[in-house]
Amino acid sequence: MPEPQPAPASAAPVSAPAPGSVLDLAPVLPVVVLQDAADAVPLARALVAGGLPAIEVTLRTPAAPAAIRAITDGVPGAVAGAGTVITPEQVGRCVAAGARFLVSPGWTDGLLAAMTASGVPFLPGVSTASEVVALLERGLREMKFFPAQAAGGTGYLTSLAGPLPQARFCPTGGITPDLAPDYLALPNVGCVGGSWMVPADAVAAGDWARIERLAREAAGLGGRGR
Repeated sequence: MPEPQPAPASAAPVSAPAPGSVLDLAPVLPVVVLQDAADAVPLARALVAGGLPAIEVTLRTPAAPAAIRAITDGVPGAVAGAGTVITPEQVGRCVAAGARFLVSPGWTDGLLAAMTASGVPFLPGVSTASEVVALLERGLREMKFFPAQAAGGTGYLTSLAGPLPQARFCPTGGITPDLAPDYLALPNVGCVGGSWMVPADAVAAGDWARIERLAREAAGLGGRGR
């Protein structure tokens, strides 16, 4: 395995935007799976340097809470959040770990209540019009659309925009750099989620320069889709 490379000099933390709306932080929300919390800080610095300050650390590995804490404490330019949040108990643990936003693949009344009470922004997951209407009824307008490609992609979101223009989405699931501009061009899409800018082999090799380059390319997709 190649020796880990140091984080690029340009990766120094910068002031992060206030996370009032996760959808407005950047055109792409990196979806990160970390096996080792020690990788969290250099990874986050590379993403921030590339123009992607919001980082969704998924709760798919035991390292996730420590990784969120490391990013929140060690990278001022990053806005670290927790993804794959599926229980009320996880909400409390993630906020205690320093998560500044929460993302779920779906929602229940109990999970929704816990996320609402958390005091941080959150994106509950939806894949049907009925779920969107149910959240709008509860006063929520920002949601994750998941799994985006499998659930109908840009065509489905275009259909929702007519009767439900007040809903805004972060589509995630199956989105690639080629597909992202089509999503970002839609009026009801604020950002897209994806993991192509954090390939597992680059993280394992500590190739932070490659991740910064991919992040910069992803950040530039916003201009192509608007």
